[in-house]
Amino acid sequence: MSMAFLAQREQQQTLEWLDGGTFSVLLDSKATEGQLTVGRFNVAKGEAPPFHMHTREDEIFMLIKGEALLWLGDEQMELSEGGIVYLPRNIPHGYRITSDTADLLMITTPGGIEGMFQQAGHDVATPRPKDFAITPERLAEAAEKYGQILLGPPR
Repeated sequence: MSMAFLAQREQQQTLEWLDGGTFSVLLDSKATEGQLTVGRFNVAKGEAPPFHMHTREDEIFMLIKGEALLWLGDEQMELSEGGIVYLPRNIPHGYRITSDTADLLMITTPGGIEGMFQQAGHDVATPRPKDFAITPERLAEAAEKYGQILLGPPR
């Protein structure tokens, strides 16, 4: 049975993410009965995930604020404020933020990718372990568990 779900800002989990940025889980797969995950990145200049591809979900992301370089396979292009990208699963991709800050909205279908962010990141509502870091090994382990293939370093 489908049910509506409302998550106020204070109910959304925010995770420490790459390069000092954050990733907020706006809607998770539990709230959407597995249909999708919606998340939001707030990141600074230079933030760039490893070049990767998703094997389980299609991804849409919109650059609400800021500018970025985007790689789809071997093709490089600029993504400007308000730009939106659809990435079917198994398409190698990556990005690098080129503005001082950026605000990105991410939607994936089906849901579940939030588990990767939760495993590799740190919930900012809890005390931060002194030795916490998103190491390449930590990220690779979480990515593999959730069907992501890391293809190379950030671009």
